[in-house]
Amino acid sequence: MQMGFRDDVSVEYVSRVPGPPLAGLIDDRYYLEGAPPYSRFILPAAPAPLLIVNLGAPFLIRVGTDVGAAEYTDGCAVTTPTRAWEFGYPTPTRSVGVHFRPWGLAPFLPMPAAELCDRPATVEQVWGQPATAELRHRLASADTAHEMLVLLEEELVRRLRAVDGLDIVRHLSSAIAETGGAVPISDLGVAARASSTYVAKRFKEVIGVTPKRLARSYRFTMTVLAIDVTAPIDWGDVAARAGYFDQAHFVHEFHEFTGLTPTRYVEVRQRFQREHPDHALDGWPLPAD
Repeated sequence: MQMGFRDDVSVEYVSRVPGPPLAGLIDDRYYLEGAPPYSRFILPAAPAPLLIVNLGAPFLIRVGTDVGAAEYTDGCAVTTPTRAWEFGYPTPTRSVGVHFRPWGLAPFLPMPAAELCDRPATVEQVWGQPATAELRHRLASADTAHEMLVLLEEELVRRLRAVDGLDIVRHLSSAIAETGGAVPISDLGVAARASSTYVAKRFKEVIGVTPKRLARSYRFTMTVLAIDVTAPIDWGDVAARAGYFDQAHFVHEFHEFTGLTPTRYVEVRQRFQREHPDHALDGWPLPAD
């Protein structure tokens, strides 16, 4: 399966869903080239680890509001975050990347996923300088986006390794995802016939966060993506339907996960839709300019 997109501001986005043995780990691989609609984006905390192999000028990443932006030349690996982060695109930009399922990045990391939680690593830190340089050279020399995505898939298959506890984490994470984060966390260990301590340890090693934190991420992400920003919004009703104790708790979590208030979130989503309707990047990234 492949999706291709080119819009009126010359952004090309090609996405492919992998087959076995990567299908259970990865949502899609993508190629991105062109001039993004905004130079800086806010990426809300979502249960979606990410790998980017950069083929253009360096980009910037800032995690949280109390730190400066760091420059990434070869790309980055990001495990499931606990807070919003800011991504600064060069113009033009060119890269290939992977959107993983929450447990999907772990088989390609030489370290526990928790070590990268809210601390994006460069690709060189993950795979080493010689291997990273060689991969970037092969990707940059490819003739088409399709060829680049095939090369990236071959590299991932070659690097695939066994991870202790991956099966139980994948099984329990799938249960969390299927319920939108509403499954009682205490039930997970019982269903898996494992102690809560063991489950939490494996989640930290494979995903980078605890089951409770992953459930919060799914609950919030599904709630926000279901909001229709073109219609009037009753935030109290949104919070109640999502299972939050009160609206104040929802607003606090909203700011933690997006870096924005609910009202400001609607404003920037509406701005994106107004200025760049039907753009390939519209939806989850939010303009930060």
